Amino acid sequence: MATIKDIAKKANVSSATVSRVLNYDTGLAVGQDTKRKIFEAAEALNYTKYKNKQKKAEQVIRLVQWYNDEEELADLYYLAIRLGIERKAEELNIHLVKESLSELSGLKTDGIIALGKFDAKHIKMLKKMAQPLLFVDYDAMSAGFDSLVVDFRQAVDLVIDHFIKEGHEKIAILAGVEFTKDFHNEIKDPRLALFKERLQQLRLLKPQFEITGDFTVEGGYQAVKEFLQTTKERPSALFAASDAMAVGALKAIHEAGLTVPADISVIGFNDVSVAKYVTPALSTIQVPTEWMGELALETMTQIEKDEAPVPRKITIGTKLILRESTLISK
Repeated sequence: MATIKDIAKKANVSSATVSRVLNYDTGLAVGQDTKRKIFEAAEALNYTKYKNKQKKAEQVIRLVQWYNDEEELADLYYLAIRLGIERKAEELNIHLVKESLSELSGLKTDGIIALGKFDAKHIKMLKKMAQPLLFVDYDAMSAGFDSLVVDFRQAVDLVIDHFIKEGHEKIAILAGVEFTKDFHNEIKDPRLALFKERLQQLRLLKPQFEITGDFTVEGGYQAVKEFLQTTKERPSALFAASDAMAVGALKAIHEAGLTVPADISVIGFNDVSVAKYVTPALSTIQVPTEWMGELALETMTQIEKDEAPVPRKITIGTKLILRESTLISK
């Protein structure tokens, strides 16, 4: 694991600044550019697979991003996937054109990677561009398009199995709430439905332990703070739908006079770089985000070369990474 000092050197800032940024210190006055340098340095240093450039390619791929720059820094999941796409493009000498949904150009490209969450109107917009299209982190299979998605069922099972092994029966979930751009359609968090389904099967489901918030540190903090102030029965374990939300939950739990993991075990989701550096270090579901980005670009080049008779859906597995925020079963 890269150290704080390593990240500071790569980002050309002080170790103290790196530590405070990675721990989402709200009292730190630092610009967005500095934050971006630190987060990207942390991701780069914690992802070592990087190859030399191969022979020159003549492809031009358009990357349509759902998150803007500010949203990327609030939840590093899409930043990490984007970096994987960019590194693979550099390795393969593919020209990557990055555009937002609101600023789509008429440029003819060899294919489009759509990264993020999209509704029917967005899909129609992208379809009109008449170029090979791959959705990443969104299942557009029913609309007839190739998709690269995460296996949420496997991930939820890993979390619940570990909590059960630890002896927990009071398990809460901090699910995410988000909306599509422009048309503001609510996107259901698939982790919540799968979590409820599994706990219902185990006869451990407690509706009062369902917490929701924005996919940000502040969203997780406010949701868990309010929950702990109003709940009569406290859970002994908490599953957060993103690492950013989990970091906010850690702060709320600490402010309530409780300790992690002695009072509440916490598991996040994504394993972004900051999960290793917060206190306590965060147990989390590891989604191979950078590799997912690489795979997206490789899949896009394959789609562009060979037209398939039917759309494909590639499902990415996950791993449970145990750190200090959970009790380690013996």
